[in-house]
Amino acid sequence: MENTNQQQVAIVTGGGSGIGLAIAEKFTQNKIHTVIVGRDEKKLEKAKKQLGEYCYPMICDISNLACIPAFIEKVISKFGQIDTLVNNAGINMKKEFIEVTDEEFQRVITTNLCSVFAISREVVKHMLKRGSGSIIHISSMAAQYGLPKVIAYSASKTAIDGMTRAMAVELSPKGIRVNAIAPGFIETDMTAKALNEDPERKQKVFGRTPMGYMGKPRDIGEAALFLASDAARYITGVVLPVDGGNSVGF
Repeated sequence: MENTNQQQVAIVTGGGSGIGLAIAEKFTQNKIHTVIVGRDEKKLEKAKKQLGEYCYPMICDISNLACIPAFIEKVISKFGQIDTLVNNAGINMKKEFIEVTDEEFQRVITTNLCSVFAISREVVKHMLKRGSGSIIHISSMAAQYGLPKVIAYSASKTAIDGMTRAMAVELSPKGIRVNAIAPGFIETDMTAKALNEDPERKQKVFGRTPMGYMGKPRDIGEAALFLASDAARYITGVVLPVDGGNSVGF
C-alpha cells in the first residue's frame, strides 16, 4: 500500500470468519476499503454488519480457478486498484497418511496452493501497472515442523513459503512486496474444537509454546496490517511466525 492515493483497497480471501475476519477488521478500522471473499453469502453478510462501511462482501469460490480472472476484473472495475492481497482462505483435513485419497489430496492442494497462485497472478497484473503492492500469504506451523495426519495441508503450506520467497525475488524489483505470516495456535472455533477433542495434542501445544497461551485472531490481524503498511516498506520475502515462540519452542 505504498501509493500516494488516499484510498487503499485490499482483498482478503476467506474474510468472513476466523483469522480472515480479524485481518479484515484491522484493515477496515484503518479505513482501508476491504473486499472480503468467500463462498457463504450469509457468513459474508454477517461480517459486513460487523465491519461496516469499509467492508465489501463478494462471492467467489476460489477453489474454482476458472472464476478467478473475471472476479479480479470485477474488483478492478469497482475500485480501480488493488493495493493489498491477503491469501487467507484454506481448508484442512485430518486423516491418516495411507487413508488420504488422490482426490482429497488434490482438493486441499487446489484450494490452499493453486488458488493462491492464480489469484496472485491476476492481482499482480494490475499491481505491475502501478508499480506498487503488497501480497500477504497465510502460512502455518505445518510448514515450520512436521505435524501428523495433515499431509496435504502440510504440503500446501510448505509450498506457500517457497512461493513467498520466489515471488518476492521476482516481483520486489517491480515495487511489489510479498510476505507470509505463519500463525501459531490461534483461538478460533476450529482450533478449539480440534484441541478439546484431543487433550494430548492440546497439552503438546501449550507445552511447546514459550508464552504459554494461544494467540487471538487479532494478533494475526495486527501483523497483516503491519506487513501491508508503509511501516514494512523494506520487508519482503519474509515468513513471519506469529506464534508465541511455538516454532522455536522445546
